[in-house]
Amino acid sequence: MNKFLNRLSALLAAFTLAWTAQPALAQEVIKIGVILPLTGPYADYGEEIGNGLKLYMKQNGDTVAGKKISIIIRDDTGIAPEVSKRLAQEFLVQDKVDILAGFGLTPSALAVAPLATQAKKAMVIMNAATSVITTKSPYIVRLSHTLPQISAPMATYAAKQGIKKVYTLVADFGPGIDAETAFKKAFEATGNKLIGGVRVPVTNVDFASYIQRIKDAAPEAVFLFLPPGSATISFLKAYKERGLDKAGIILLATVDFADDNLMDALGTSVLGLVSSGHYSAAHDSPMNKAYVQAYVAAYGTKMRPNFMSVAGYDGMAAIYAALKKTNGDADGDKLVAAMKGLQFESPRGPVMIDPETRDIIQTVYYRRAEEKNGKLYNIEFDQIKNVKDPGK
Repeated sequence: MNKFLNRLSALLAAFTLAWTAQPALAQEVIKIGVILPLTGPYADYGEEIGNGLKLYMKQNGDTVAGKKISIIIRDDTGIAPEVSKRLAQEFLVQDKVDILAGFGLTPSALAVAPLATQAKKAMVIMNAATSVITTKSPYIVRLSHTLPQISAPMATYAAKQGIKKVYTLVADFGPGIDAETAFKKAFEATGNKLIGGVRVPVTNVDFASYIQRIKDAAPEAVFLFLPPGSATISFLKAYKERGLDKAGIILLATVDFADDNLMDALGTSVLGLVSSGHYSAAHDSPMNKAYVQAYVAAYGTKMRPNFMSVAGYDGMAAIYAALKKTNGDADGDKLVAAMKGLQFESPRGPVMIDPETRDIIQTVYYRRAEEKNGKLYNIEFDQIKNVKDPGK
């Protein structure tokens, strides 16, 4: 009887040990659920971000603090917040992911923010750029940019060039409204004024009537924000065809208009365009030269690395750095705390996560579209260091 009891006790002890070990074993794999637009008009966004994050893992391995990193990528098709929300719910309930990431567009990020709060999961933004996003959940950390962060410097540049009358044209959704608001505030602070403006549907690609309105208003310059892609290509074509350039109306843009990946499509018409932004494929640093070379080696020359790819790359860098600080603990509160104040060198230059807003602090560059070695690039000629989001 004693032998039986001893054996039963040993079996129970072994069973208890195995049961208590299960949560630890489950934590050996850290799952990151990535939501990106991979089809539809914004598919390039998702591909660039995905390329960047996968390149970081290729260079740095898929293990951090003894934990294996598993990436699950799903397609939200673009501006479809209900799809983004459903995918996030599936990630959290079915796939049991530890971290949410990606988010190419603002509506996607805003739809998922409440779920991150409810689940207490870190949510890493790799593009969506409306200022308000980080206020929608204490678990959101952004590694891309905000539109006010790059729009206000363009207003400062315009004033320094002696431009006093500006007309604005922006896409009628969060980022466009942010860009318009930040530019107007900064420009009027210099004693100048806007003489008009228009907000166009975010999917609009026909700018003929809007161009005529601008021409009739006779501004010295137009400040523009449109999602990069068919809209920016169409606008530049109409701007040239309707003679706004010959009329001396200067085009002021952000990084989105002169997206590195679109330079060939924009063609020589883009030469001379001055834009403000936080990354250029031509950024002159050893790290960026190595990044561009590695990107081309991994993905070929079909796509040029752009600001979205770098945000994907840096998003993974921040996740890895935070996991090292927590010794592999993916608890949402601990990860976000580890990311606050995080500083590191990026292909775009030095970056820091603002410990108060959880937004990125970075250098904003002034760039001019030029031809270099037979290719069109945004060549940086001036900069403002340590720019915070002025939208908060």
